[in-house]
Amino acid sequence: MSKILEKVFGLQAGQHKVRTEVVAGITTFLTMAYILAVNPNIFGAIPDMPRGAVFTATALASIIGTLMMAFYAKKPFALAPGMGLNAFFVFTVCLTMGYSWQFALTAVLIEGILFVIMSVTGVRSWLVNAIPDTLKKAIGAGIGLFIAFIGFQNAGIIVNNDATLVSLGHLTQGTALLGIIGLVITIALVLLKVKGGILWGILITTVIGLLINDPATGHAITSLTRNEAGKLMLVSLPESVKPIFCQFEWTNVLSLDMLVVVLTFLFIDLFDTMGTIIGVSQSIPSAQGKDGNIEGLDKMFLADSVATVAGACLGTSTTTTYVESASGVTAGGRTGLTAFSTAICFALALFLSPIFLAIPGAATAPALIIVGVMMMKNVKLIDWEDYSEAIPAFVTIIMMPLAYSISDGILLGVITYVITHAISGQFKKVSATMWILAVLFILRYIFI
Repeated sequence: MSKILEKVFGLQAGQHKVRTEVVAGITTFLTMAYILAVNPNIFGAIPDMPRGAVFTATALASIIGTLMMAFYAKKPFALAPGMGLNAFFVFTVCLTMGYSWQFALTAVLIEGILFVIMSVTGVRSWLVNAIPDTLKKAIGAGIGLFIAFIGFQNAGIIVNNDATLVSLGHLTQGTALLGIIGLVITIALVLLKVKGGILWGILITTVIGLLINDPATGHAITSLTRNEAGKLMLVSLPESVKPIFCQFEWTNVLSLDMLVVVLTFLFIDLFDTMGTIIGVSQSIPSAQGKDGNIEGLDKMFLADSVATVAGACLGTSTTTTYVESASGVTAGGRTGLTAFSTAICFALALFLSPIFLAIPGAATAPALIIVGVMMMKNVKLIDWEDYSEAIPAFVTIIMMPLAYSISDGILLGVITYVITHAISGQFKKVSATMWILAVLFILRYIFI
């Protein structure tokens, strides 16, 4: 059995434990399962796009991408339709530009095919390896801040404020109270080194959510679905994807708008995925090769690319590698078995959606906050005395949560890195690739 697991998932008996990998996979799923509820809601803004079909497409795209990551790349990363990318699909391409969702799906398909070509030819790996070591460490820390910020938002601890952009929520009631209780519980479990502490924190917080009401609704935060007769629903059959399956529109494929949309999808997905893989891999010592580069990049990128093509065919927006994979890695996930476990959870969610969708954002928020803490450790490896290194690292870190974008953090970090080293006369430390990337990124902000 150990030889089979090693061949299929890259699991080595002396280094990895099956139980740890499975728990890590479940943890990853629970921190990203919100996409099963959020994606259909976002697509629900398009009148003729059925939400039930989008739910099924979301789960299937996640399963396909994550299984390929498990079996082909043998890495502990999970994939699903990306947040931000789905909003651009719906609110910009369809509702603002006025194009049909079939047009947008065609753009996603083209982007996915381009990514497959870039992955097979090694272009995506070449771009990752061109990023300086300082920025790679900063990306990991920036992602840590970003997902912690998401966690605080999901819990209602940090809320919108029109005057100051953000402010504290009402900490003594509702989701914020549940999030704080869950955070204390999770911290205790982590400090006491309880096996699967982050996962147990999610589950315990979910149960406590049955006892705390949300002031906005007057109902318990953790709410279970009931049918018309008032009985609890635990199982439901998924709807068919037939209405949105392979619904492409080729009439505007050569238009300028199609080019702009494809390039936007391309830029966001490319650097979101790059940032996630670089940042999360910083927490996996075995992921670093002798030359300091990340091992298996080509396979990870190809899995991500194929998932995007599959997602477009199924009828959903760009499928990408999820930053929440960091929660599984933090829980000990190191191999494809972690990703396989996550994919199985997505498969179960197709039929057990009432159970999985009952887990509130406030219950998974503590996991994201703790993972954010753990991802900050590489900050100490940045040379803060050398401002030509420190300034671009700081820009990368701070812009991810402030711009609410991994890709913008990377792009602005690269631009700043080139500028600071050029001003200080350290031209030899800036490769030709970095100069080219900086120019392209500046043009991107000007024209796209």
